[in-house]
Parts: sequence; C-alpha cells; structure tokens
Amino acid sequence: MLANISHLGNSYKIDFSHPLDISISLRGDNKNPMAWYLKHPKIEPVVDGDFIGKVSKGSSVNFNNIWFNPHAHATHTECVGHISSETHTIQQHLKTFFFKAELISIEPQKKGDDFVFTKEQLQKKMKDFNAEALVLRTLPNYIGKISKNHSHTNWPYIEENAMIYIRELGIKHLLTDQPSVDREKDEGKLLAHKAFWDYPKNTRFDATITELIYVPNKIEDGDYFLNLQPASFENDAAPCKPVLYKIIE
Repeated sequence: MLANISHLGNSYKIDFSHPLDISISLRGDNKNPMAWYLKHPKIEPVVDGDFIGKVSKGSSVNFNNIWFNPHAHATHTECVGHISSETHTIQQHLKTFFFKAELISIEPQKKGDDFVFTKEQLQKKMKDFNAEALVLRTLPNYIGKISKNHSHTNWPYIEENAMIYIRELGIKHLLTDQPSVDREKDEGKLLAHKAFWDYPKNTRFDATITELIYVPNKIEDGDYFLNLQPASFENDAAPCKPVLYKIIE
C-alpha cells in the first residue's frame, strides 16, 4: 500500500503496509510498565450478583473493567492541560495526526546523581533537522523497558535549555521512552514541560508530549512519517498508539 506524500514542497513515498508500532501494550499485571508509585493496572471481569463477565465462567461475552492511569501505565500523549490550572484536554487541542518525524538515539550524560539530555547533545544529532515531530530514544536500549517499574529510579530527563532548543526548532510533537521529560523528583518545577509548551507566557496549545514509548533497536535513526492517534479522552492525557512509517524515497 504505497502512498506519495507532498509535504512542505517536498515529495515522499511511504508504505502503509509496513507500520512500525512504538507503543507499549497495556496489560493487567506486574509486567506492565509502572511509574509514579502506582501499582500495576487491573483488567478484570465485571461481577454483578451471579453474573461474571467472562466466557470461561459461563458468560456469553468477556466484559472487563480496566483500571489504569495514562501517565503511569501506558504510552500516552499529553497536552498543556497536564500542567495548567485551566482545563485543557488532548481531545480539544490535537486536531491533526500525521507528521514528518525524526528518530534520534542519545545516551544521556551523567551530571552528579542525574542522567540528562543536554542541548549540546541534541545540537550534534539535529544539525539538519527538518520535521514537526522528534522521537527521542534513550541509549542503552533494551526490551526490559516494556515492563520496567520506573518508580524511584531517577530516570534520565531533558534539561530546560535543551527543551527550549527543541521548542525553538519548531518541534510540535515530542516522543520519549521515559515516563516524563522532567526529573522524577523535581519539587514540582516541571521546567522541561513548561519550556516545551512555553507556558504560561506564549502557550503552544497544539503541541504534545508522548511518553513511555518503546522503539525497538531494529528501527534505525532517521526520517519517518508519524501517525499520532490518542484515544478520544476529554483529559489532559490519553493512551496513544504512535506508529512510524519509513520513508522509501
């Protein structure tokens, strides 16, 4: 299923029959990724009197309740409503879903007790950057990310001036395999979030951050098209299934 795309004066060809899924599936056990000190999600059949919503228990259908937190348990896309006192939802503000994207891989730099992504690292990787979306893969990359408990790990984060650089490049959609672009315990400063959305001075309402992705090693750094499709939640964040498509020519 080949498509020819004209984008900002350039022509590209992609194959829709070869999607590259970079989301992490949500599951109802402790093999699900976790963050922010929450326990794992639950996927359980509805129980109402004698009714149990499970075919193996005698029901005609499987009928589950799902309990989860998008920020802690799932690949999710968030809008500025995540940090604003005003209510803003991802459903309200993300109106287009297909973007030119670039995937880069960086090993964060150690600073004191932290590991950080710096402006200088980004500049080296993004000399000829020409895209609306940036997918940032943390090195080393390993399959254990899809089931990691991130709580109390002091994960790698993006420094404020590095995030300002990302914003000034015109990047509207940032995707990371970490639970947050900010330090796990930052006293509520949220410097990277605020820098990305330019909040509250010149808020970029149509910009998004997607966290807890996983990009397998077989997907090489480079240019792609990205389909970013959050579920229709009237919430600051929603579960999302970001999919990359390799540019053929």
